[in-house]
Amino acid sequence: MRQILAAMTFALGLTGLAGTSLAATQYPLTVTNCGQEVTFKKAPEKIVSIGQGMTEVLYSLGLADKTAGTAVWVGPVLPQYADANSKIKRLADNDPSFEAVVGEEPDLVAAEFEWHVGAQGSVGKREQFADLGIDTYIAPTDCVAKINTVGGDGVRKELFTMDLIYQEITELAQIFDVKDRGDALVANLKKREADAVASIAAASSKNLPVVFWFSSKEVNGDAFVAGKNSAPAYILKTIAAKNVVTTEEEWPLVGWETIAQANPRVIVIATMDRRRYAADDPKVKVDFLENDAVTKELDAVKNRHFIMMDAQSMNPTIRTIDGIETLASGIKSFGLAQ
Repeated sequence: MRQILAAMTFALGLTGLAGTSLAATQYPLTVTNCGQEVTFKKAPEKIVSIGQGMTEVLYSLGLADKTAGTAVWVGPVLPQYADANSKIKRLADNDPSFEAVVGEEPDLVAAEFEWHVGAQGSVGKREQFADLGIDTYIAPTDCVAKINTVGGDGVRKELFTMDLIYQEITELAQIFDVKDRGDALVANLKKREADAVASIAAASSKNLPVVFWFSSKEVNGDAFVAGKNSAPAYILKTIAAKNVVTTEEEWPLVGWETIAQANPRVIVIATMDRRRYAADDPKVKVDFLENDAVTKELDAVKNRHFIMMDAQSMNPTIRTIDGIETLASGIKSFGLAQ
């Protein structure tokens, strides 16, 4: 975490350099975003951000002063942005209404997930915003090699990689004519990723069975666990561990009887402030695991091999690299690393 905070702070420190960039954005700028061409006549002046991951990317690019409203929060904002974030209107903890978003009169709505702003958007369709002269941008992480019309949270056909986060940062930096900030942020995140992978190269736990549990609608019901191509799957790949879930769904609902057959040796538990579902609270998760007739027999539960991980590290965000460090540290502490 300290490294990513330093990277963000460093990127923000370059704010004053943006105006002197040798590669300034030439407008009009056309960006192909999630299958649609969006043309910007100038840098947007007023943003509504839907999705904490998107909001933190915008803040890390020094765009808090252009952010008029935010929505869809899982936990606290990155500490270095707490003050700026406290001054920005939170339209909703979860999904905002279309009226609340357009009421801020933004010229850009930036969304982390297509299910909020897309063909079946719960907030609004891209066409609805376009009819009002509002541009939209959706994070590439949610549409590149991903189908969001099926499978609940969508079906990811290819393994997520941090390249999609770097693409998002680069495109937004170009849209807002802050290329220097984007380049600095990407360079620092890439270095941090390389350092994180190198730090555990000699202690990787090959094929160690692991399951990532995000939440459950009912505590004793099926669990939302990470699919084989998700951000957690990318985290597992970096340390050569094994995801016990093999479906392409992003966050499939899986029964604990099925998970028990794979008998994970480590259970990664999402921590969050959100209380949308019954099992959002990590304490509730642990209590269930230790008392349910099926789950209490799992190796991970018997040995209390629970790793608490910030929920945002389980989503495709700038915090995914933080997840690599968290998992590696936990596995080492259990004495499971080879």
